[in-house]
This record gives sequence, C-alpha cells and structure tokens, in this order.
Amino acid sequence: MAAAAWPELEAAARERRRELSLPGAAVAERVAAGGGRLPAELLALPLLQSLELSGCAALRELGPGLAAALPALHTLVLSGNALGPAGLGAGLGGPLPALRLLDLSGNGLEALPAALGGSAAGPAPEGPAAFPQLRSLNLSGNRLRELGPGLARAAPQLQALLLSGNRLRALPGGLLPPPGPAAFPLLSRLEAADNEVEELGAGIAALTALKSLDVANNQLKELPAALADCPRLKEANFKGNQLRDKRLEKMVNGCQTKAILEYLRAGGRGKGKGESSREEARKKKREKQQKKDDGKQDEVEEASKLLVKVLHVSENPAPLVVKVSPGVRDVRAFIVCCVLKGVNLKPGSALKRFLSAQTKLHEDICEKRTAATIATHDLQLVRGPLTYSVQPPDELKIMPLGRKEIKAKDLLRQLQSEAEEQRKQKKRQNVSGLHKYLQLLDGKDNYPCLVDAEGVVISFPPITNSEKTKIRKETRDLFLEVTSDTSLQICKDVMDTLILKIAELNRFTLENKEDSGSDDESDALCGPVNLNPSQNVQAMNLPLVAEQVRVVDTDGNLKVLYPSKTDLTTVSSLLTVIR
Repeated sequence: MAAAAWPELEAAARERRRELSLPGAAVAERVAAGGGRLPAELLALPLLQSLELSGCAALRELGPGLAAALPALHTLVLSGNALGPAGLGAGLGGPLPALRLLDLSGNGLEALPAALGGSAAGPAPEGPAAFPQLRSLNLSGNRLRELGPGLARAAPQLQALLLSGNRLRALPGGLLPPPGPAAFPLLSRLEAADNEVEELGAGIAALTALKSLDVANNQLKELPAALADCPRLKEANFKGNQLRDKRLEKMVNGCQTKAILEYLRAGGRGKGKGESSREEARKKKREKQQKKDDGKQDEVEEASKLLVKVLHVSENPAPLVVKVSPGVRDVRAFIVCCVLKGVNLKPGSALKRFLSAQTKLHEDICEKRTAATIATHDLQLVRGPLTYSVQPPDELKIMPLGRKEIKAKDLLRQLQSEAEEQRKQKKRQNVSGLHKYLQLLDGKDNYPCLVDAEGVVISFPPITNSEKTKIRKETRDLFLEVTSDTSLQICKDVMDTLILKIAELNRFTLENKEDSGSDDESDALCGPVNLNPSQNVQAMNLPLVAEQVRVVDTDGNLKVLYPSKTDLTTVSSLLTVIR
C-alpha cells in the first residue's frame, strides 16, 4: 500500500516555510497509516523553525532523525498526542541547539526521555548540553512520578518548567543534581499544581532565580522554612493543601506571598521549630548564596531592561490599517507591519547606527533582500489608511530617498546605468550597493508598492522607500514594514529581529553619553549619560511601545495582525514583552 501523501509538507518545502502547524485531527488517519509516527518527508525541511502537531491520538513516536534533520527548530509543540519516552527518544536523540520552547504536555509520559535526562539515559553524560538554548519546557498533563538530575545538564538555561497534572510526590526531589555548580541558574517559573506532592524540600532554596512557584492542590502539610531563602520569590500558590498551621493556611488562602515568606523567616511553623539560631544560620546562608549568584543574575536583569509593551488594537483609539489588493499575490504576496513608539535617534551617531543596523539585517537575516525587505518610516509623516498594491512600471511614481520624483521604470533604468558605470570604474565583475537588488524585479509586469491615504507611494519594495517618510534625527515614532515573496513567517521573523535590534540600539543610546549635534561614531564611547542613578534606571526601563497593525483584504477580512500573542517569541530570551 502506497504511503499517504502529505500536501502540507510539499507546500512547506516549495515555499521554504519556517513555520508549520498540522492540526492533529485532520492528519490522524495518515499518521496511523504511517505506523503512528511523523512522515519521513518532514525531515526534508531543514529551514523549519517552528513545528506544531497537537491533538493527534494516533501519534505515538516521532520517527528517527528529527533533531538531526531540523537543526533550526526554536519551537516544538507536540501536546495532546500519545507520545511516550521511547517514541520521543528516536526523534530527540540528538541535540537541538536552537530550541527555545518544547511543549510535550498531555501525552503519556511516565518518565522523561533520555534526551531530557530521563532514567533511561543512566548517569548524566559529559559533553555539551542537548538543549543549550531551551527556555520553556511544558510537561503538564503526563504521568511523571519523578524527575532526574539529568534535566539540569540537558537544559541548563531553562527559565520555565511546567509540571502540573502529573504524579510527582516530592519537589524538587531528584530534579537537582548532587552538590556542585548551581542547577537551573535562570529558572524563574516552576509550576507543579495538581500532583501528589507530600514534601516540598529545603532544596527549593537552591533555585535562586525562582520568582513564581505553583504547588496548589497537592498533599503538603508543612511549608519549609527554606522558602524564605529564595531571594526573588514574588508569587506563590499553595492553595488546596492541608496545612497543619491554620494561621499559615489563612495567609495561603489570601494569596499573601510576602506575608508567608516573612512568617517562615521569623520562625513560623514550617519544618522544624524555627529557633533564632537556625534563623541566623539561614540568613548567613542566604547572604552567601545571593553574593554567589549576583554575577549571573545581573546578566538576567540586564537583559530584562530591553522592554517592549504591546498596545492592542482594542486599546488604540486610532489603529493603523493596511489594505492589501489581490494583485500582490503574484508579485510580492506577504507583508507584516508594526508601529514602534519611543525611539531615540537624536543623540550623536544614533541615526547612523540605526541605518547601519537596517543594512546589516538586509545582508544577513533578509538574505540580501532575496528572502525579505525592510522599510522604516517616520510615523508622523505617514497618512493612513495604507494600501499595499501593484502598479505598472510606467505608472508607478515615487520620490526615492535622496532623489526627485520618478517613474519606477525610469528609476530602474537609471540605477542600472549607475551600476554599470560604477562597475567599470572600480573594475569589478559584480555590482554593489542598492544596484545588486535590481534583478529581483526582472520579468515582473507589475511592481509592488505601499500607498498612503493621499495616493503617494511611500514604499517600493524591494528597492527603496520614499523621501516623504524618511527617518530623521527628530523621529520618535516609527512605522515598520517587512515584505517578502517567500512566506509570511519570514516577514514575522525579520520583524521580530528588527524590533529587538531597535530596542538594543535604544538602550545603547540611553547608556552612552553623546552630543546631540555629533555625527562621529567614536562619540559613543565617551561614558555613561550624566544622570543620577535613579534617573538612569528609570530611563532605561521605559519600554518601547509596539502598536498592533492589522493587514486586511479589500473586504476588510483580517489577513495578519502583528504583533500577535505568538509573535516576538523568537527573541523572548533577550526581550521582555509586556502584553
């Protein structure tokens, strides 16, 4: 019997997609026909960065070689299937160096697979970590009874560990390795509600970055005094346990985390009597541990200063909208837009750095504009609503950056002439600069363009945008646009990276003293801004505001909303997004 066809995978290969989502119920019959495993065709998608297949009761194993075939994966969601440790082992048998999010919730796991340090792996192997970038691991809704210390080696950068709805009896239990280098130095969120936890061990204090702990609906009778030794713990949920100390239980039911920790710190009933001598010993231990971890935590806090707040369409009295004409489908089909407010381009070389960063992104992630093209505009000069459409080369008129208004066909002819002249003068075989992108429009009967409410073309991708909306030193608010003829996901990935880069540049500008009138790049090295410490911290924690922009068809039906709740995840380890 011939194997079932997978048109979704054929389309993903043809369109060079970075993201693939397969609805479980729709592919269950094909998965069952393939022996309960993923199809081999999936291994021919090396560009894939995000893969989701959830809710497929027929999926029992990944099949061999998944990790080796998909090295660029940063998101892997396999929730609500029938995967066990053996079924995962074949697919996750090798390292996934770029993986940041792994969701295995709602499967049949009774033990962790070997790749995640499960018991089948034996002693933790020496060598590099299998998941060096893994930030979030969701194991909720399985049948796990214990976790081995191998997880700390496999995923040393873990920030969120979700374990609710399993059969764990002790926490942290075997999760922490023997004394040695600190395990999980960045773990800030630990959820283990709805388990069978009878003991919350004193080892919990070893998780020095822990900010949120959920052990609701377990079988705890006492809380360890060591909880007070978690220096960053802000939120804790102990509801649904049968605590012996009724005063403590009252605090728990009132969600008074701070009061609970103070109570335990002052010798309230936990494990032991809480004599003052023991409290002194714990205090010294706390101080010693906090000093030890300060260096690592400073790095985490530094990263958290890169803040972006998302302003949703529903909260925005005048959201910007982009209408897409059907004609772009055959020319340059994909567009993603966003408004970013609060940039600072005025001091010194800030504007020059901004423009240089955009050029570098075009060379790198945009693959020399062949995968995608970025355009940035001064929002104050943009008149919405905007229309993304196509026009014939002899009708499309634009005022390119630094030039007079010209027809698109004449602009290309002019650029081609300049390119040839430059090539001859420098005796090169290939053209450089803007000229090397001209061939991207070869053979096109119509050219793509972004037009404002006044009928003015403000962008002509992938060539140039307009002098009308040019970024200047005084620009504070940006309209960002990414287009592609390859895929929507590429547009989103490029936009994620662009926003991260702007946030980094903004922080650099705030941290370095520069004369507003200077254009000398060396001025960036003249030391910190002359603010008092409280003003400096406050300035650097002011978030950029990313306003959602809707892209709709001519009938007003939504095509793209950016940033949505799933966007900006690729840069989440470096960017704190307030949604």
